[in-house]
Amino acid sequence: MRISIFGMGYVGVVTGACFAKNGHDVLGVDIDPHKVRRLQQGKSPVLEEGIDELVGAMVASGRLTATEDHGRAVQESDVSLVSVGTPGLANGSLDLRAVLAVVRQIASALAQKSGAHSIVIRSTLLPGTTARLILPELEKVSGKRHGTDFFLSYNPEFLREGSSLKDFYDPPFTVLGAQSPEAFKVASVLYKEVRAPLHQVAIETAEALKYVSNCFHGLKVAFANEIGVIMQALGVDSHPLMALACQDTKLNISAAYLRPGFAFGGSCLPKDLRALNYVAKERDVEAPLLGNLLRSNQAHVERALRLVLETGQRDVALLGLSFKAGTDDLRESPLVILAEALIGKGIRLKIYDPHVNMSALTGANRRYIEQELPHIGSLLGNDLEDVLAHAKVVVVGCAKHCAPERLARWARTGTLIDLDRVPESVARAAATYRGISW
Repeated sequence: MRISIFGMGYVGVVTGACFAKNGHDVLGVDIDPHKVRRLQQGKSPVLEEGIDELVGAMVASGRLTATEDHGRAVQESDVSLVSVGTPGLANGSLDLRAVLAVVRQIASALAQKSGAHSIVIRSTLLPGTTARLILPELEKVSGKRHGTDFFLSYNPEFLREGSSLKDFYDPPFTVLGAQSPEAFKVASVLYKEVRAPLHQVAIETAEALKYVSNCFHGLKVAFANEIGVIMQALGVDSHPLMALACQDTKLNISAAYLRPGFAFGGSCLPKDLRALNYVAKERDVEAPLLGNLLRSNQAHVERALRLVLETGQRDVALLGLSFKAGTDDLRESPLVILAEALIGKGIRLKIYDPHVNMSALTGANRRYIEQELPHIGSLLGNDLEDVLAHAKVVVVGCAKHCAPERLARWARTGTLIDLDRVPESVARAAATYRGISW
């Protein structure tokens, strides 16, 4: 393909050189004449291992060159990639001036071009920016229509400085946010030589993925550092400790626990978090991340409480009570905490959990529920039909306790508050549906 890349920083140069190596004709575009001259001379304007040699070879081959002329770049290419920076401002918002300036340049060139053109945004943008700002600007300035005269998509990059060449050729996946099959076809050709699955998703999902990934990386660094200083205070070497923890790829380093839903609970997680935070304070170790996990968890319970109270209804059914499906363990269950809060607000509550039988509860589990919900016997219902018949609002704490067809029939006239992602058929059937974080 003939590719123009707007923005000759790290991402633009690496992407351009790699696409040229894969056989495409690449024209780099930048407003900085120094960057353009260096590329024309076969030299990289950015410092990166291996990039000088690759740029030199691709310029010598004739498959990579550069220009300051944006009109020429659009006219002489089939697809334009936007890879300019979106630096952060003092208040945390993004400076979009460079992106919008490039978009207007491309749009003005499109106005003079016959034939369809593809535009791929690679700059880091918050979800909704492409649809809300970039697409309208392209149509307004060019006078052309998306889906007919041009095709817009979003392709997040995950290139790390210092290993960007390796990252380009060996990514975990390639993601394209696009609405049209034409945009996906372009991406299929562009990334044909990259051996990684290509996922087509909503544009907003593609925009959000970069933020999810980077925030998770920051979270991991902060977590490891806090564990390190706490363990240092306890006389434990954190390096072999964390190396061992990372050997667990079923729970620790995996997709486990990364499904948005309700709060955590049980006899282990809250207790162990409190213990580690206690010992950190005891030894004057600051651990703000670990210290705020329980508060974050409680905020999720409070969010569920608000969703119920905002309905204005007092007859509520709660489906699920134990802290995890398939168990009768009620200790520090967030659903128990929610039930207690609802009762305290005057809600007439009925609870259905087929795994919770008061006569079978023993020991610490029984003592906990008798302390937190002393009248639980009058709240629990053994029959789902009876519990649903009582309610104007149903709170789904455990989707596995639902009979989907029965719940869908009830939901046609009621309000369904979902804490555990019920099947789509149930959600679509509801007269009013609220997901706690979706």
